[in-house]
Amino acid sequence: MEDDDILDTTEGPQPRPQSLMLTFFGNHVLEEGDLGVYSGSIIDVLGRVGVGEQAVRSTLTRMVNRGLLQRQREGRKMFFGLTPQAGRVLIDGRTRIWKQGAVNDDWDGSWTLLGFSLPDSWKRQRHDLRSRLTWSGFGALYSGLWIAPGHVDVSRVVTDLGLTAHVKIFHAQAAEVTDIEQMICDTWDLESIAARYVAFDKRWSAHLGNGTDHDPIGTRLRLVSDWLRTIRTDPRLPARHLPPAWPARPAQETFHRVAQQTHPALTAARATLETTHLRS
Repeated sequence: MEDDDILDTTEGPQPRPQSLMLTFFGNHVLEEGDLGVYSGSIIDVLGRVGVGEQAVRSTLTRMVNRGLLQRQREGRKMFFGLTPQAGRVLIDGRTRIWKQGAVNDDWDGSWTLLGFSLPDSWKRQRHDLRSRLTWSGFGALYSGLWIAPGHVDVSRVVTDLGLTAHVKIFHAQAAEVTDIEQMICDTWDLESIAARYVAFDKRWSAHLGNGTDHDPIGTRLRLVSDWLRTIRTDPRLPARHLPPAWPARPAQETFHRVAQQTHPALTAARATLETTHLRS
């Protein structure tokens, strides 16, 4: 399975159906354990954000085939729930969204460095490793040496990809002669990261001024999916080494304001979604 298919690290004007599908399950299923949702309910909710029925059905089938969803038939209806693999992805996303936050004010001065050397023919493995490292907050200091702020445990990533013998991981601090601000500018595309936050804040600040929300379920689905896409390539760099007025802070405040407004959607969804408990 390609990591980009799970993490949706590709660029584009709109999130892909699979990204929205994972957000849907993260919003309404992750906390419920073995819950399965009727395909008709999924079609209804994703239809609110512009995903057609055929796209929903094909995405559900593809995600089952890739081990992200499990399905269970009851009579003429098909119900879908999370697999352990998808659960791990969503738990990671939940931590990034609701616990860590986008602003790193408590950096301890440490860095995690990962060096790798792969055969030239291992293009797929190299792509997978880089995708997973980007999601984990790493940037390319040099071609085969990646760095991330803080103590980042990527041992499972390396093991899952079967690259343990080709990777070396270190935890260290920069010497005083190192210009950390310059290193950050050289390693990460700060302009692009900042632009994502500015665009998010603009979109959702406008939403806050629109008054009554007639579809909080659809709004929350769009909101969380959009925020996850915004923070996905942000390594949470130490705030004290970023440019003044870094836009992640106001964007995060806007996210939480809209999230608070749409929180009743979680209760509303429980009343409208047709569900069942999946058999082990």
